[in-house]
Amino acid sequence: MEGEQEVTHGRTRKEAKKLANRHVTLIALGGIIGSSLFIGSGNIIRSTGPAAIVSYLLGGLLVYLAMKMLGEMAAHRPAVGSFMDYAKHGLGDGASYLVGWLYWYFWVGVLAYEAVIGGETMHGWFSAVPTWAWSLLLLAVFVGSNAVSTRSFGEIEFWLAGIKVIAVIVFLVAGVLFALGLWPDSDFSVQNLWDHGGFAPNGVGQALTGVAIVIFAYFGTEIAVMAAAESEDPGTSVRRATNTVVWRILLFFVGSVALIVMIVPWDELPEPTDVSSAPFTYVFELFGLPGAANVMQLIIFTAVLSVLNSGLYSASRMLAAMGDQGFAPKAVTVRNKRGVPLVALVASTVGGVAATIVNFAFPDTGIFDFIMNSSGLVALFVYVIIALTHWNMRRKMTPAEVSALEMKAPMYPWVNFLLIAGVIAVFIVMVVQESSRTQVWTSLIATGVVVVFWPLVKRNLAKRRAEQDGAL
Repeated sequence: MEGEQEVTHGRTRKEAKKLANRHVTLIALGGIIGSSLFIGSGNIIRSTGPAAIVSYLLGGLLVYLAMKMLGEMAAHRPAVGSFMDYAKHGLGDGASYLVGWLYWYFWVGVLAYEAVIGGETMHGWFSAVPTWAWSLLLLAVFVGSNAVSTRSFGEIEFWLAGIKVIAVIVFLVAGVLFALGLWPDSDFSVQNLWDHGGFAPNGVGQALTGVAIVIFAYFGTEIAVMAAAESEDPGTSVRRATNTVVWRILLFFVGSVALIVMIVPWDELPEPTDVSSAPFTYVFELFGLPGAANVMQLIIFTAVLSVLNSGLYSASRMLAAMGDQGFAPKAVTVRNKRGVPLVALVASTVGGVAATIVNFAFPDTGIFDFIMNSSGLVALFVYVIIALTHWNMRRKMTPAEVSALEMKAPMYPWVNFLLIAGVIAVFIVMVVQESSRTQVWTSLIATGVVVVFWPLVKRNLAKRRAEQDGAL
């Protein structure tokens, strides 16, 4: 127990605890606010109608269940590797290896995607510099800031997340004033929920299909739990991040979507092809706010920077944790004097840069699209692993150990079965829907590639453990 208190994944807790609780709080609040809300919500509303509210509620329920289980495990055993570390103790090396590499691969793809979006935005403002140069520059800037210290990451994310949170709160306040008739020239009608073809104009099935999209918009909530392990007070930070997930989802996502579909008839929303046609921009313009498109472009750019920042953090910590467990080369465990896994950070960046270069150098090959699509099932896989890990770890506990838990997921073990059933339902919807079928088969290919290397990793892991046992 003493060693466990002093060391976490190869470094002392004093080195690891670089984040203040305020950092973790804002990371938890703003971690899931991005272009998927500001722009992507328009696509879901246009395809499902007002029933998009149900899509966001059901998707939020699955995330809530996963976070309660993850929160229980994190409060009991704080670890930067988070669910990868818990999977090792609950399900064994194989599951831990698989979820770790798939999660890292997911964030490498996200880094490339956000770098491209950020580069395109900067090129629109400063056209003299090519898009690819802006993309690489943005990656370089955040590699530098992440390399300084964990606290540097937290401080930058604190302000970026704060801007996103303020933007959504302003939208919600203005929307409520509009709804109450306290906004100039307000035109609000709850009847918009059913007057244009009904609450679910395209059918209940389409609303369920929306859940498959929504659940990926919520992915990233778990970053706060990972960050909490490097905070001044992991237990408090984990509890706060987990317990606030319900009202974060209800307020930011469900609240925003509900206001949009009540203020604007769902079939009058423009297709969100860019920032100017995003639902948030459209509603802000209805409010009569000048320069709404320009303001939203700045906010969405802030969201892009936030994802780059948190993506580098998540990818580097996961890769370093895999190195500590023997699932990745030992070199990625090397940390600088401030406790930052520098080699893992650089390696993750190289992956993101490679994918970004592919997008610009070989735009017609489909390689970049494959990278983006093939990480599509990672969220579902992670949630299943969390449910199974939590179930197995709780099953092995004595009644006294269960009573001593600082946090408990409700309705064990039914909560585990409910989450797994929900994930299976989403997977079936993705298989049935032609629009998401590509994500399914490309994700299965990526998973297969990771699985193929497991026998080699397993042999090396056994050899490494034998050497460690021999040295004792």
